[in-house]
Amino acid sequence: MADSHGAPFNEVDETADKVFCANCIHCKLLRTPMGNGNQYYLRVRCDAGRWRKKLGEEKYYKYFTVARRSVDNCDDYIPMGDAREYIKELKKTLPIKDEIYSL
Repeated sequence: MADSHGAPFNEVDETADKVFCANCIHCKLLRTPMGNGNQYYLRVRCDAGRWRKKLGEEKYYKYFTVARRSVDNCDDYIPMGDAREYIKELKKTLPIKDEIYSL
């Protein structure tokens, strides 16, 4: 892939133009119960209320996909640090599928 001047760039360079929700102070991890109550999934929500479904209901994202969630602009975005390093490390450490956790 190349930029508008024909110079090649990698995935890390692409982070400069994006606002990654995972790097925002409003991105919160929560447990979603399942089964008998001793097990749960991890989900992520925006406590600034930016993630909504078409009918206005709050939207939750799966934990293992949070590194891909980005927007062009967000008025409530408050970064928690350098996005490039954080997203790079997050992609390495996130599970590759939805996992079930036990209490």
